[in-house]
Amino acid sequence: MMDEQTDSLVVNEIFHSVQGESTHAGRPCAFVRLTACNLRCNYCDTEYAFHEGRRMTVAQIVAQVEDYGCPLVEITGGEPLLQAGVYPLCAALLEAGKQVMIETSGAIDISRLDPRVIKIMDLKCPGSGEAQRNLWSNLRHLSAHDEVKFVISDRADYEWTRAVIAEHALERRVNAVLLSPAFGRIDAASLASWMLEDRLPARLQLQIHKYIWSPSARGV
Repeated sequence: MMDEQTDSLVVNEIFHSVQGESTHAGRPCAFVRLTACNLRCNYCDTEYAFHEGRRMTVAQIVAQVEDYGCPLVEITGGEPLLQAGVYPLCAALLEAGKQVMIETSGAIDISRLDPRVIKIMDLKCPGSGEAQRNLWSNLRHLSAHDEVKFVISDRADYEWTRAVIAEHALERRVNAVLLSPAFGRIDAASLASWMLEDRLPARLQLQIHKYIWSPSARGV
């Protein structure tokens, strides 16, 4: 259920780390992880964000982010669009001169987001158990600086993804199409070979934070 409060949000954690995904991988980044998710992907690595968190005002969140002195900020979850306060938060961060990214499942309407926000939309493959929740109308609201991500669990997921990319010409809609092997489920070399064989117009993505730190580490 949507949290309708706009002057505050339930925050799971705020931390400063290296961006582990997207075309911004490797950049220092301040992360704001919001609490709650409406999906239950069977490979989820942030189940602790389903319920844990404390309420903070938008001003408190921005102040903590400012302490890091980092120009790049990612709002993530959970599912950040479940909280109405995410829109004032984006506005406040943009006003502070931040480059703002938001990672969303794409199961919730993204049309309300400020067009300056970089959307990293995670379309759910069948292997996630949540593919039926994809809101396909969201594709119309993607811009040239946004990115679409697919988490691949097996060959069937890859073939589904290949078909979706072709059907919607995703490589022409967005800055990047990202294919990420589900951690511990599929060998990245296999995914890379399939992409090369098909000349797929996409980018292989690894979650580099899971190679720098423990895959189960929090706050990184």
